[in-house]
Order: sequence, then C-alpha cells, then structure tokens
Amino acid sequence: MRLPCEVSVVSRLLPSAGLRGPGRSVRAVVALGKPPGGGGGGGGAWLLVSTARHRPGTKYQLRENIGQLFTKFVEEGKATIRLKEPAVDICLSKANVSQLKTFLSAVKLADRSTNEETLPLSTLVPPKASEVEKPKTKMTITSRKDYPLTRNFPHTLEHLQASYCRLARIDMRMLCLKSLQKLDLSHNHIKKLPATIGDLVCLQELNLQDNHLESFSVALCNSTLQKSLQSLDLSQNKIKALPAQFCQLRELIQLKLDDNELIRLPFRFGQLSQLRFLFVARNKLPFLPSDFAKLSLESLDLFGNPFEQPKPLVPDMQLKIPLTLLEYSARATINYRLPYSCHILPSHLCYDLEMSKSCQCGQACLSSFIQTTVTMNLHRVAHTVVLVDNMGGTAAPILRYFCSLTCYSQFLDRHL
Repeated sequence: MRLPCEVSVVSRLLPSAGLRGPGRSVRAVVALGKPPGGGGGGGGAWLLVSTARHRPGTKYQLRENIGQLFTKFVEEGKATIRLKEPAVDICLSKANVSQLKTFLSAVKLADRSTNEETLPLSTLVPPKASEVEKPKTKMTITSRKDYPLTRNFPHTLEHLQASYCRLARIDMRMLCLKSLQKLDLSHNHIKKLPATIGDLVCLQELNLQDNHLESFSVALCNSTLQKSLQSLDLSQNKIKALPAQFCQLRELIQLKLDDNELIRLPFRFGQLSQLRFLFVARNKLPFLPSDFAKLSLESLDLFGNPFEQPKPLVPDMQLKIPLTLLEYSARATINYRLPYSCHILPSHLCYDLEMSKSCQCGQACLSSFIQTTVTMNLHRVAHTVVLVDNMGGTAAPILRYFCSLTCYSQFLDRHL
C-alpha cells in the first residue's frame, strides 16, 4: 500500500538537545509492507518513507510501536504518526483524503496485529523516480516542434501555455486537466471553442489572443466558468458580437477584446460587477449599451471605434400607443419584481423579460420604447481612460431608453 504525499520526519529528541528540527516537508511516497526476505530486525508491518533525494527510503517498524495517531486535520489531507522507537513524528500532508484514511486504518491494524496473515502485506520496494518527484504544475510550449504528440500532458498541470503551435482546434487532452488554472493558447489558428472548456472547474485565466475565433458560445457562458473565470483575452480575433449570456461570467476582472470586429457589446454589460480592466480598442462599436454606465473600472480603452455622433433629438420611436396587453404584463412583472421562470412562462417570454430595458424613471419597458443616444464622459465609469480618438476626447455615445413620451420630454427639458 502506497500513499503519495508530502512528509516531514521530526525527532522529538532534538529540542532537548537544543537543536531545531528539519525544514519544510518534501514530496515522498509512504509505503506499508514487509521488508524483502522478512528482514529488517523484526516481523510484522514496516513503514517505508522514500523521497526523491533518498529513494531507498527509511524503514520504521509498526507492530506495537505507534504511540499516537493525530487525525484532527485528516479532512485536509494531513495526519501525524507518532512512533515510540525511534522517537519521531512522521507528519503527512497534501495527501488524497480518501487514500489517507484508508492508509491510516491499515497503519492502526499493523500496530495491533500479532499475526501477519491477518494483514496481507506486499514486499517493500523503493518507488520509481517519477513517483517521488514533485508534480509538474507548469508547462510552456512556444513552437510546433516542442508540442507533445505522443505523450500526455501531466495531469497535475495548473498553468499550460501552448503558443505559436499552429493549433487549429483545442487539444481535447487539455480538457482533462482538472487542476488547470491558467490556459494560454494565444497565437494559434483556433476557429471554434468546445463547450467542454467549461468543465475546467478551476480555470481562472483563459488567453486566446491572436486566433481565428468568430464567436464565443452560449454554452461556455452557462458553464462553471461563471464561478471561476477572472481573466479572458479574446483580442485579435474575428468576433462580431458576444451573446447576451456573456454577462453571466460575473467573476471577470479583466477582459480584452481589442482588434476584433465587434459591432455591439452585450445588452446587460453592466452585470459584470467585478470587472476592473476593459480593453475594446479598434473594433466597430457605434455606441455603448445603456448598462455600460453601471460599470466601475480601473482602466478603460475604447480607442479606434467609429462612434456615432449622439442624436438625442432624432430618437428611434418604438413606442406603441396604446400599449399591448403583453407590454403591460411584462412591465408589471419587472416593476413589481414578480417571480418568473421557465416552469411558469414559455422560455421565449422569460428571455424577453431578461432583456427588458430600463427607463430613466426606473420603470421597465419591453418592446415599446423610445431609444436615443447621448454623450457620456467615460471618466464616470473608469479611473483611467485611454483617449477615444486622436482629438483627445474621453466621451462616447451611450444608448438611453424611455418608457413614454412624458419621460422623453422631461429628459429633453433637463438636458437641452
């Protein structure tokens, strides 16, 4: 029985001699078994602690030799085996919890057993070098010739970079790396993202700069990335629009969308409440969504977008008088915060309610409204603003909605 973990062997006699114990824990394999040929100075089970520096390891007899087992933090993968002779504490950490519990149960049985046959033991042999080496957590590949074609990626990877490898699609082997926190696939030829990226539950940073992407799927927006993704780089691609569900990635802190073909930002962009760094330079944005005013950013770059001149006196009239029953019902549902779901309403109505607009008076409107653009100083939403154009401007047009002619008239009276 073997247990991969980190180990620190501490002598209890060192303090009495005025000496300090060993330093930090090291990667090791702790094995339970019997010595080759039954040797080792006694029968019964023995413990073998092997490290990368000393693979043959150190053996400790267990029969009637355990002073105490400390298991208070076993749910964190930690435990300590206190031996009577020699007077040492074998401190285990960073172990798999279920494996550790099984191992400790076997250690208890080995301590009490007087009959070896009741405890089936294999012969102790030193582990392979790969078993005691520190798990590889970072891999950087920056050329096609270095890309692993015949061997798998280490399953312990937390940071993987595979740039300039001419990848046309994401390697499915990467999507099996459940500990992956940072994935950098910049400067490749990737055209489409598989929905299974959302299965990387620990993924915090995703870099897809300089690829051939044309979209970002709804499936990714609805995946576990909602809770984990903090940094997303989609710059230098061919994306024309992001889905409305993109705003469900509410843990995003940094978002890079430079050098795409974006003609609009998602309607509910203001829902990205954690967003602090936003880069959308050199796209095709004519204006900003109304929700943009809800952001609170540290840095904002919108340079090089063909923003239209605001025209508050030339509105887009979508107002229908009298209002339809559907419009009345939808407004009441939003304004009075009535609960709704796909179990109560058809899914298309739920989607329409989620896409409702907000008037300046605070009331909602669905498909009957007045739309126009007004000027907003970007310093209202960001501490640092890159100039919008070569003329030194820091203002951009933003959409505004009005639920009635009265609200629109009041707006004109106040601002014109």
